[in-house]
Amino acid sequence: MLDFFQEFFSYTFIVRAVIVGSLVALCAALLGVSLVLKRFSMIGDGLSHVGFGTITLGIGLNALGLNLAPLSVSLPLVIIAAFLLLRISENSKIKGDAAIALISGSSLAIGVIIAAKTTGMNTDVCNYMFGSILAMKKDDVYLSIALSVVVLILFILFYHKIFAVTFDEAFARATGTKAGIYNMLVALLTAVTIVIGMRMMGALLISSLIIFPALTAMRVCKSFRPVTILSAILSVTCFFTGMLLSFLYSTPAGASVVVVNLIVFCLFSLLGKIRKSGATI
Repeated sequence: MLDFFQEFFSYTFIVRAVIVGSLVALCAALLGVSLVLKRFSMIGDGLSHVGFGTITLGIGLNALGLNLAPLSVSLPLVIIAAFLLLRISENSKIKGDAAIALISGSSLAIGVIIAAKTTGMNTDVCNYMFGSILAMKKDDVYLSIALSVVVLILFILFYHKIFAVTFDEAFARATGTKAGIYNMLVALLTAVTIVIGMRMMGALLISSLIIFPALTAMRVCKSFRPVTILSAILSVTCFFTGMLLSFLYSTPAGASVVVVNLIVFCLFSLLGKIRKSGATI
């Protein structure tokens, strides 16, 4: 067993992936609890599609001779999309799920067209679509770590306000809390998490890190803080386990992490039913 872990951590790209992925998994789990409880969990899926479109735009600009990092192009555009989704769902006749479908579908279509029209772009696009731990460069790692730390710090600082707008936004507004600002903060942090995690998990799978841990924790916990803590623990544990299985069986890293999350969700759902049936006896 010790030899296995020594071999596992002997690869630099795996060490990078474990560090960044653990931070992203932690951020996604913390934000996922609020998003799931507010019935806005699909924002992660929508923003990942927006991220794919903006990433292809960045790669396409590089193909035209502009020396721009795809993440630096994608990040501000995904943040704008997150704010736009929030505004549309709050202030128009287009509700949250329809707004997400509208923007995500359009972004994905634009990304596919850009990829089709840009020579030599297919490999990079596949990496962003399905994820690739081999694609984590040193600059990506530093940027991802810095952004993840910022997300964690902001979440901890404004934890009580996020809790208030998550459970009863109307009451929070009545007590003087500027709910709109904290909703925008959650949207901002989600957008950042999506962008930094998409390089490794892929645009099609990154939203799973937001949804699965929160839903799994809710199978056995009923209050906000225990759900948040358990969700964070499960997310990081499932990510690391998925990475180990990916290395052991040569399976795609992102898909392996999601499958582990699915298995844990099923186990916790069964545990929750057993506990509930035991309590009624």
